[in-house]
Amino acid sequence: MQAFMKTWVAACQSGGNAKMVIPAGTFLTSQLTFTGPCKGRVAVEVQGTVKAHTDISGYPSPEWLNFEDINGLEVSGSGTFDGQGPQVWALNDCKKNSDCQMLPTSLKFSHVTNGKLRGISSLNSMAFHIGINNCLNFEVSSVKITAPAESPNTDGVHISSSTNVVVTKSVIGTGDDCVSFGQGTFNVSITDIVCGPGHGISIGSLGKYEQEKDVSGITVRNCTLKDTDNGVRIKTYQGSDPSKATHMVFENIKLINVKNPLIIDQLYCDRGCTKSPSKVAISDVKFRNIKGTSSTENAVSIICSSSVPCANVELTDIDIQMVGNKPTTSECTNAKVLFKGAQKPLTKMSKDGSNSTILVFTQKRLLRKQLRSYLEYGSLFISTGLVVVARNEWIATGLAVVVGRK
Repeated sequence: MQAFMKTWVAACQSGGNAKMVIPAGTFLTSQLTFTGPCKGRVAVEVQGTVKAHTDISGYPSPEWLNFEDINGLEVSGSGTFDGQGPQVWALNDCKKNSDCQMLPTSLKFSHVTNGKLRGISSLNSMAFHIGINNCLNFEVSSVKITAPAESPNTDGVHISSSTNVVVTKSVIGTGDDCVSFGQGTFNVSITDIVCGPGHGISIGSLGKYEQEKDVSGITVRNCTLKDTDNGVRIKTYQGSDPSKATHMVFENIKLINVKNPLIIDQLYCDRGCTKSPSKVAISDVKFRNIKGTSSTENAVSIICSSSVPCANVELTDIDIQMVGNKPTTSECTNAKVLFKGAQKPLTKMSKDGSNSTILVFTQKRLLRKQLRSYLEYGSLFISTGLVVVARNEWIATGLAVVVGRK
């Protein structure tokens, strides 16, 4: 541990481009903080295996290896960070005990500008594998993250209060979200990720704390999710303070045996929430070309806030079939949704009529089929500007349709 810190200080203060090498072999350490500012760019090359000490008294704060206040940092190599989580996961009782001790994140990057994390493996973290907080211009690429499906709170990559972050070409299997986004996150790109096991790719939970900052500009593209508990998800707490989550794109997503493939959940609560509506305003969300198999019957769930309904939600070319080639179902409430192209499952309004939906189809055949599904509830009006349709009478003219209740 002392050798690591001595080498870091020398590299950080050397000026120019410096490199710290963790050689082949196995090294055991408790909490370490690699602090800047440095006089030049610093590269950390990991060749060996670094293991976390499992005595949690050696972690005054919930981080194992923390890099902070650095401009120009690259951590790379073929080595492994082993959090030895199986030795301490039984101590994680935070869902039951609000005064619990938070277990440490394996790799925490705080206030890092122009940072890169490449090539390394993270194994069995005690809590999160990688945390990116208050960072600017940060890239994670070609990493491998591994923990069992039953491991608690082992998020793969968690991003919060950060701008211009890229996570790409990585394989993530955990007991929680493969990638998750917290408050204050802007302009983030998640591409070419293989996720599973885990809880999918999640924006949120948002609104848990007071006066959270907005989230905007999230793109999740060209990802595969296999055997996960959720697919792509946006979740906000009940009873939250006002904030915004906007300009989010989920595109070209392949699903293999995924529970709950497509979710907006504004009724989220993991413990002791107030029963008032979420005040996180969700808008400008695009789900495009999401295809594959679901292990649950309900494949699409858009449950938005009654206080601030979702606005400008778009579903384009959704094709989700239940495993075994069985049909899937969907639900939608408190949302204004634009549908384009093929839709499987067909999304229905809530039976209480709590939402109105804008539909756009590129084929009249699909339009007719969708209208039938809406008219099952009766007492609907459907207007295209050319025709008004009531109850079980319908005419498929025009491609833009507004659906609501009288």
